[in-house]
Amino acid sequence: MSLYDYPRYYDLVYGSDWKAECEFLTGVFDRYVDGKTKRILEPACGTGRLMFRLEREGLLVDGLDLNEKAVTYCNRRLIKHGFRPSARVADMTDFQVSSKYCAAFNTINSFRHLEHHAQARDHLRCMARAIRKGGVYVLGLHLSPVSGDPVEEESWIARRGHLCVQTSMWLVERNLKKRYERFQMRYDIWTPTNHQVLDDQFNFRTYSQHQFEQELLSEIPKFEIAATYDFSYKLDRPIHVDQHSEDVVYILKRV
Repeated sequence: MSLYDYPRYYDLVYGSDWKAECEFLTGVFDRYVDGKTKRILEPACGTGRLMFRLEREGLLVDGLDLNEKAVTYCNRRLIKHGFRPSARVADMTDFQVSSKYCAAFNTINSFRHLEHHAQARDHLRCMARAIRKGGVYVLGLHLSPVSGDPVEEESWIARRGHLCVQTSMWLVERNLKKRYERFQMRYDIWTPTNHQVLDDQFNFRTYSQHQFEQELLSEIPKFEIAATYDFSYKLDRPIHVDQHSEDVVYILKRV
């Protein structure tokens, strides 16, 4: 059982920050993309929680994801709001596009589900092929700080109508030498007549600043770092990434 097979709950759990993210993304596109931004791609789009909202801003947004249930949920919602069913089932490490995009985004750590160096490299190569020169890829991920204590557990509550989901996530195992973290995630789901619990475990690949920037990104010469931010999504507050950094949003410029 995967929590990604429950798109209604997933969408609620990760949907609360949509306004800050949308405003940040449109601001990034205006500031860092050369020329007008029109066509956008979201790899690992999941339920498309940002796709239809960016469509409302006049952008044409396509998505891809491996989970068929999430893609179906995403397309149904796009149609409901009067937009194209523009999500498709595809592997973010091996996909083709018919024409290039102005920009792309992946903001909630989905990139770290690629557990091996070759997968991460292949994904970035696909993105470099998919984005036109002068475009950007907005990539958000948690780095492993070299010093200081990283976050090892999180908990938050989201509500929509009569549905309430409390999400708890905690570290099960971390092995920086083998480059993985295993997390447990639990949904406590309440409706007026029922309480349900769903559990799942998943792995994230770990990255220090050096491992991401020098070991991985250096293999993708068509991308350069144009700016860096944190997960507060404040366009007027770029950050300097160092060994203490944890939550980082990279603005990768296609050159």
